[in-house]
Amino acid sequence: MNDLVNRFLRFRRGPWENLATIVIAAGVLMLLQPLSLTLYSYSFAIMLLGTLMFVIVSKFPE
Repeated sequence: MNDLVNRFLRFRRGPWENLATIVIAAGVLMLLQPLSLTLYSYSFAIMLLGTLMFVIVSKFPE
């Protein structure tokens, strides 16, 4: 567990890009689900957050 935290705190591109991709995918799943209007309402904001994260993180060093 400590190794995982250390990898994220070093601001390397790989783990943060993976996290941003997961956030984008969660937003898409929230958009496509038919059960909750609340999840649907927040889906665009979540996808936007993931996209902004990806743009910022792509500037991090390898």
